[in-house]
Amino acid sequence: MDSGMIGKIQKAKRYAQERERFTIETLLISVDGTNNGHHVELKDGKLSCTCDFYQSREYCSHTMAIEEIMKGMAPIT
Repeated sequence: MDSGMIGKIQKAKRYAQERERFTIETLLISVDGTNNGHHVELKDGKLSCTCDFYQSREYCSHTMAIEEIMKGMAPIT
């Protein structure tokens, strides 16, 4: 491995520890649900899901799971 790559790896590790450097603006996540697959999207700080339950309640187990996974990583309203 060359010195340029070693420097990049070290920088990446430092950046990963400085989470305030990153802002997640949009994110599309595929969720393999019990019955079907769904897509959860994070956009403008809000999660949405393609499942029927979300369409009627604007909240579902898929969005709740993503909130749990992303605690402290992205502001979600």
